[in-house]
Amino acid sequence: MLEREYRAKYRFARVSPRKARLVVDVVRGKQVDEALAILKSMPHRAARMTEKVIQSALANAVDLQDPAPRKLTVQEIWVDEGPRLKRLRPLSRGMATVIQRRTCHITVILSGEAIGV
Repeated sequence: MLEREYRAKYRFARVSPRKARLVVDVVRGKQVDEALAILKSMPHRAARMTEKVIQSALANAVDLQDPAPRKLTVQEIWVDEGPRLKRLRPLSRGMATVIQRRTCHITVILSGEAIGV
């Protein structure tokens, strides 16, 4: 049977991939409304970013005139590592250490069964 699929990406998100994966793993496989409700109640910064990318995929579904966008499920969602921003932190005696600010890419695929096929 054919499936409807809608994708969205949040690239260069300013949160470490390790922290984002903790949030993303909670909503994988859930329906859109349930996933958004869970994310709203989570205190993590990555939850706000994941919420935005799911809403973006949902907006793509509405834009492409999906018959039942609220019945879609979060079929796939994953976090890839992005580039690292390198910053110098001064230390005593003229030394410095590198602070790596990690970024990530959050990708989501919403899907549902084809209606009327």
